[in-house]
Amino acid sequence: MTLSDISIKNPVFAWMLMAAMIVFGGIAYRDLGVSQMPEIDFPVLTVSVAWEGAAPEVMESDVADVIEDAVMSSQGLREVSSTTRQGSTDVKLEFDLSRDIDVALQEVQSRVSQAQFRLPKNIDPPIVSKLNPTDQPIMWLALSGDRSLREMITYVQDHMKDRFQTIPGVGEIILSGFVDRNLRVWVSNQKLDEYQLTVGDVINAIESNHVEMPAGRIETSEKEMNVRAMGEALSVEEFGNILVSSRGGQPIYRPILMKDVARIEDTLADQRRLSRVLGEPAVGLGIRKQIGANSVDVAHKVKKKLAEVQKDLPKGMKLGINFDSTTFVEDAIHELLFALLLSALLTALVCWVFLGSWSSTFNILLAIPTSIIGSFLVFRFMGFTLNTFTVLALSLAIGIVVDDAIMVLENIFRYHEQGRGRVEAARLGAQQITFAAIAATLALVAIFLPVAFMKGVIGRFFFQFGVAISAAVLLSLLEALTLTPMRASQFLDVDERRSRFGKFIEKGFKSLSLMYGRALFFSLRARWLTVGVSILFFVGSLFLFVPLRKEFVPAQDQGYFLLRLQTPVGSSLMFTDERFKKAEAFVQGIPEVSRYFAAIGGFGGGEVNTGILFVSLKKKGHRGVRAGHPREMTQAGLMAEFRKELNKIPDTKVYVQDLSMRGFTAQRGYPVEFSVQGSDWAKLADYSRMIMEKMRATGLMQDVDTDYLLGVTEVQIRPNRLKAQERGVEMDKVAIAVNALIGGQRVGKFTEAGRRYDVRVRLVAEDRMKPEDVENIWIWNNRGERVRLADVVDINLKPALLSITRRNRERAIGIFANMVPGKSQAEALDRVRKIAAEVLPEGYRIEMTGGAKSMQESFSSLGFAFILGVVIAYMILAAQFNSYLHPVTVLLAMPFAISGAVIALFVSNQSLNLFSMIAFILLMGIVKKNSILLVEFTNHVRRDEGKSVHEALLKACPIRLRPILMTSVSTIAAAVPPALALGPGAETRVPMAVAVIGGVLVSTMLTLFVVPCAYTLFSKLERPAKSVK
Repeated sequence: MTLSDISIKNPVFAWMLMAAMIVFGGIAYRDLGVSQMPEIDFPVLTVSVAWEGAAPEVMESDVADVIEDAVMSSQGLREVSSTTRQGSTDVKLEFDLSRDIDVALQEVQSRVSQAQFRLPKNIDPPIVSKLNPTDQPIMWLALSGDRSLREMITYVQDHMKDRFQTIPGVGEIILSGFVDRNLRVWVSNQKLDEYQLTVGDVINAIESNHVEMPAGRIETSEKEMNVRAMGEALSVEEFGNILVSSRGGQPIYRPILMKDVARIEDTLADQRRLSRVLGEPAVGLGIRKQIGANSVDVAHKVKKKLAEVQKDLPKGMKLGINFDSTTFVEDAIHELLFALLLSALLTALVCWVFLGSWSSTFNILLAIPTSIIGSFLVFRFMGFTLNTFTVLALSLAIGIVVDDAIMVLENIFRYHEQGRGRVEAARLGAQQITFAAIAATLALVAIFLPVAFMKGVIGRFFFQFGVAISAAVLLSLLEALTLTPMRASQFLDVDERRSRFGKFIEKGFKSLSLMYGRALFFSLRARWLTVGVSILFFVGSLFLFVPLRKEFVPAQDQGYFLLRLQTPVGSSLMFTDERFKKAEAFVQGIPEVSRYFAAIGGFGGGEVNTGILFVSLKKKGHRGVRAGHPREMTQAGLMAEFRKELNKIPDTKVYVQDLSMRGFTAQRGYPVEFSVQGSDWAKLADYSRMIMEKMRATGLMQDVDTDYLLGVTEVQIRPNRLKAQERGVEMDKVAIAVNALIGGQRVGKFTEAGRRYDVRVRLVAEDRMKPEDVENIWIWNNRGERVRLADVVDINLKPALLSITRRNRERAIGIFANMVPGKSQAEALDRVRKIAAEVLPEGYRIEMTGGAKSMQESFSSLGFAFILGVVIAYMILAAQFNSYLHPVTVLLAMPFAISGAVIALFVSNQSLNLFSMIAFILLMGIVKKNSILLVEFTNHVRRDEGKSVHEALLKACPIRLRPILMTSVSTIAAAVPPALALGPGAETRVPMAVAVIGGVLVSTMLTLFVVPCAYTLFSKLERPAKSVK
């Protein structure tokens, strides 16, 4: 007894099965997260080390190299890279995707701890943390106003940050424009000279007299009392009254107060970054969500909390949303869900036109909620989110999930038209078509098995798409073999088409079937010609791949982008700030801009000659049309305008970054990104400059930039050892004094309102404006005498590196660029390789990184996935048909699907990208259904009616014409809404849908003739089955 028989005899069981899938799928839907891309925990770690004032070369040799050496043998380590700047080093470790990042974190922490004794003694402890490149802030809030920056920073730290941090689903809050609070001790050279002191005396006074040590408790027979030795100053005034009690180690008998030689201020640390919103000073709060959390839901909770916080803001402060990526995500997902609904309606229309019965149409359409909503249950257990890949998969699956129901119901419909009763027609129709339905479904699912063998993050994304499609299709098969026959046995109604339109459609199908039968007759007579012409058509279509534009992901109009401004290396923060103000004035004058956020010095404050402008645009459709323009400006058009106008600012280079092109990597996120590596650092720089010049000359790339920044002036203080020996001066005393007065030195902690802040000693600004001011610093020698540095050191000015990058333990120079609109990313990468081959001698090489590397990996593994998918499909079909030849006939539909897809992409001017490649894989699965229907029913006619191959084809193929056209047209109808999409995220949906439409259309047309012709040719190779006794 088959599943169909069980369902027909037990209709309540079938109805409960359907209800269970819908109810539990609906419950699972409520708990699904929403994100733009699939949630993937990238196995990337960073080791961050700070050593205040240390030069990049020192940080590289003493810190970066030691840490890289310690972690190189970590299990599953794929790549090590580091970036070293003044006073800081960040080492990034990228592991294989299969590596458990939490276990890797523990291993790296252990290895770094073991290497601690090899690191300098006075560095800050290394911090090992996880880094997920896709885990960017989903929102940026900004506190701005006319209050002082210190007041806003204090309010954010003491009152605001924790209120957002405790929202369910919020993972971390990062701050921009935030500067730590410090107690500053501004020392004056004039005052030190007046009192015959050095900075060492000031530091010793603070370390000796501003301290609190544990003192235990006093115990008596009746009670206990805690003892506290309160040596720390509790206020700025009290700190100023600290006594400087020694001079060069000798006691001072005349009291000298700290405020006599220094100015004490409760203020901020050295300002190395600035932030502004619409021209006003600001502090930014970046909201990161937890892994697996619903980003849209988290954003709604943040907005609700925002409304509460705004009511409590002090006068003169404003808090607003500067950027909200979830708006685009929410709109894109809603657009997809709307497209899914339209696909269902179009599919319903197709079914009604083909069947002419509302009961039959309704029966088929019930497959959609059963399989689609039931898929949400699979998402829930697999840990998937509602994202572009999974929702688009379900949208395209609309036309596929009804295929099995169409095949089963059309066959039942045919038996019922022959006069059979409902129950008998349902039983016979379902039984006859079961084999073809199972074969077609398994062949479709099989095509996604090779995805498990694809490399990199793209394999993970393809996997989610494949699972979503497979889950929906398998559920639709279950529905078609159980629920569809049961409902048909109870409600099937064959109404004659009585309307004029109905009669016209019915007559049209009969005429089409007759015409197809005649055309098939002539094709079979000229079968070699038919097959030969088809092969030539397929081979000819492959040449269209050459002019087809190839890219990793298409650019999207997400309504926001980044501008990176760079002034000459060595520029001060104030110089860069002035250039930023000019850029901000231009941005504010653009009517399409809704808001912007400026971060001078970047979000981390590492390089004061650079900064970022985060520009948020008004939504598409709300930007307005400028005078003289036919339509509103697109994001791409505005980016080009910004690039052109902002580069006119003197001493400023502007680079535009489209965040939708950053791909899915742990790198910068440019479409062209690679590193130049070799042994000689100077030659490496020269070769890199030559490569960049040639890249600009190609006309394929723009915004060509590098992370190699030479030109910052380094003040080198070298001891004159002979003079130093004569005066009894040791170099460590020189270094300590220079570090404290020029760079600033932390000498203790200061407590206020339960929080601890650094106490930092430094020269007043007017005493450290010029390199010559270093010569005016005084130190004590080993004889108790004050010595001026000018007497024992020589000062030289030389250009130095602003930062040093390394990749896999050797120096590397990173180069990155954007694409010129309309140009092929693959062509640009090929040109880069050719340029590198021309420029670089032996021993020097380039390595693709970021999106360029991901594109290379994903496209190379797709060929393997295609081949393996065909092999698996052949194995499944061979097992089902019990034949070595019939699977070959069935698989002939696949090449024509490729032809149709590439023609459709070429005609519609779409690119070959990640999303259109998904369509190619999907087509490999769905186009086989038509061939299976033809081959399986032809075998059935030959076996049951004893007809010849020619007679069987002429009878079976016209009978199967209607279900073939129904399944194909329903698949095309489901793809039409995303193909015509204009809303958010349309750029990713259109190429996929267009490829599906073209592939199904061409494959269906050719399959109807090529498969029967090939069947007759292969039938001559068939061997009669031998019976086993």
